[in-house]
Amino acid sequence: MRAETVVLLVDHGYVSGGQSKVAIESALGLAAVGVRPIFFCACGPVDPRLAGAGVETVCLDQHDILNHPSRLRASVQGIWNAKAAAELGRLLGGLPRESSIVHVHGWAKALSPSILAPIRASRLPAVYTNHEYFLFCPNGGFYDFGANRICGLAPLSAACWRTNCDSRSYSVKLWRSTRLALAQFAGLAECFSDFVLISDLQERVLAPYLPRAARKHRVCNPIQVEPLGEKASVGDEFLFVGRLSAEKGALLFAKAARLAGVTPVFVGDGPIAAELAESFPEAKMLGWRDPAGAGAAMRAARALVFPSLWYEGLGLTALEAKALGTPVVVSDACAARDEIADGEEGLWFTSGDEESLAQALARLKDDALAQRLGAAAYRSYWRAPPTLARHVEETLAVYDAMLNEGARLADAAW
Repeated sequence: MRAETVVLLVDHGYVSGGQSKVAIESALGLAAVGVRPIFFCACGPVDPRLAGAGVETVCLDQHDILNHPSRLRASVQGIWNAKAAAELGRLLGGLPRESSIVHVHGWAKALSPSILAPIRASRLPAVYTNHEYFLFCPNGGFYDFGANRICGLAPLSAACWRTNCDSRSYSVKLWRSTRLALAQFAGLAECFSDFVLISDLQERVLAPYLPRAARKHRVCNPIQVEPLGEKASVGDEFLFVGRLSAEKGALLFAKAARLAGVTPVFVGDGPIAAELAESFPEAKMLGWRDPAGAGAAMRAARALVFPSLWYEGLGLTALEAKALGTPVVVSDACAARDEIADGEEGLWFTSGDEESLAQALARLKDDALAQRLGAAAYRSYWRAPPTLARHVEETLAVYDAMLNEGARLADAAW
């Protein structure tokens, strides 16, 4: 049995981060192979590529919680987005059960747990891709932003409620905890029979929290990189690409670079950009670059530094660097390490340890080592690249398994 219609749910209709990027590209890929994707989002503008590919879209034209002009209305919407529930209910109610799938990529920034009610009422098979951890952790990261370390507390335990771990404020933490408690009471996670996990580390982190009967799948995130061949020579720059924030390890990189006697180069922007520029005047602050510009910087770099202090979901920039023949220096506590063979395609360092990171940076001053690791990274990536075609193939296999299991259970019921 094959999926004919797939409703993809995500907060933003444009590329605002990894989860919306994957959802949009997945919709485009599904449409290209003859599946009918319906793209459902809360916030526009909708990526024009969707209309160009003939993908049906439902955009609620709402603000996300962070950018809503009314704090009160944002708080209410974040707990229960009534408009999302009503519109999704109307959409799902008209779809055939035997050939339709609901696939949720994100809900925490705008759609809210209200999507549970129409999904459950439709009785359509539903799958959730874990781009982050909001189904199980109040702040979505199993991370204490105040202490800048991974959090080992049980979500929604008494100790969790008492801890001010949010990136914004304790009042926001309490609001997020209340939202998660209500979502868990309503059975949001149990709404999904299947879960897509995107890294080995993520699977280990979520193992205690996934519903016992849930089926787990691995689907690659699509990455669009051209095969440029192994690099003829190593570059000079040690490069960070991404959001400039404490949990991403940007400050750690700057400190370690100073210890190692190398210049840190930053592509990106974020809340600590000014602090970095002031405290580390030797750093090169290049600001945001479009995908082509960021890719060119990674191709030219000696190494990509991925020093994230929290788990991450996967770490797409680490894979992009591999595809471009650039070795990666990666924290041993984040999911991106699963994609980098230590000592073969890059170097691991002890998470949060600036001296350990400095030692790794110093090692890569060796041209021969940098050349060897970059060449191996390139060959490893292109042996089985996570293309959009592969992503669609793996996604359809998940859908087929879900529909076949549904048919089996229906036959058993008779």
